[in-house]
Amino acid sequence: MEREEITLELLTEKNLDEARAIDRSDVPENFVDTVDELMELTRYGLEHGCAGRTFLIRCGGVCAGVLLLGEAIPWETDPEEMGAQPFYRLMGFVLGREYRGRGVGARALEDAVRRVYRAFGPRPIALGCHRDNAGGERFWLRQGFCKTQAMEGDDFYYLRYPAAPDGG
Repeated sequence: MEREEITLELLTEKNLDEARAIDRSDVPENFVDTVDELMELTRYGLEHGCAGRTFLIRCGGVCAGVLLLGEAIPWETDPEEMGAQPFYRLMGFVLGREYRGRGVGARALEDAVRRVYRAFGPRPIALGCHRDNAGGERFWLRQGFCKTQAMEGDDFYYLRYPAAPDGG
C-alpha cells in the first residue's frame, strides 16, 4: 500500500473553514479544543510574537487535521520537571476520524516538531491528555512522550524531550 502524502501549511483565515469541517464527531469536546479555539490561540501567539506554529494537516491534498505547537506560557499546574526552562506546549491536535489509525497523526506530528525546532530551536514539549482518553494516551506514549502525575483539570501532562545531538 502506498503511503499518502502528508503536508503541513500554516492555519490561516483562508483555510479556517476547511479546518472547521474536520470530522471530530466521535471526540468529546473536553478531550481537545475546537478549531476556532485553536485559531484564537494562534492569533494571540502571532500578536504577541510567540514562538511556534499552527498547522493545517493535509493528507493526499485533503484537510485532515490541525496541530498547534507553540511557546509555553507558564501555568501553575505545569509539571515540576519543566522548572524555569523554556518549552513548547502542544495546545491542540485535531485529526479527522477517517485519518486516525493510519499513521497520519504520527507523521504530521514529527514534521511539525521538525519545523518548529528548525525555526525556533529545540525545547521540551508538554501536552495535556484527558484522563479518560485511552487512545490518546497510547498515541502519545508511542510518540515518545512520558506520562507524568501532574494534572491540569482532567488532563494528565505528558512530556517529551528533544533528542540529544548524537541521536541518543
